[in-house]
Amino acid sequence: MSESDQSDIATSGPSDTGDVPADAPENAPRAAEQQAAAHEPSGDTLGSPTAEPGVERDPEEWVTGDQPATEPQKSYLDSLARQAGEEISADLTKAEASQHIERLQGDLGVEGS
Repeated sequence: MSESDQSDIATSGPSDTGDVPADAPENAPRAAEQQAAAHEPSGDTLGSPTAEPGVERDPEEWVTGDQPATEPQKSYLDSLARQAGEEISADLTKAEASQHIERLQGDLGVEGS
């Protein structure tokens, strides 16, 4: 290999081609800016600054109410049903599970979450 070939190899690299690895130190400030931008507050809020009683929707009106009950629903319903001495089918929809949970909470004097 000639001296000029060795010189070309020694001076060539990512910075000569414009290809800088994402984890290169010179990319750290840019990556930090991108990450900060991704976590900036949107200004959106959930809930309300004032209480709004009666905003609960009937489970039968839920868009996903006819989907199978979730595992957390089934687990909580199982616990409530055992306390009440009831057996309830495990083949429930989300809406049906919610209705049973509310009924059993009332029967048992348990406050809902």
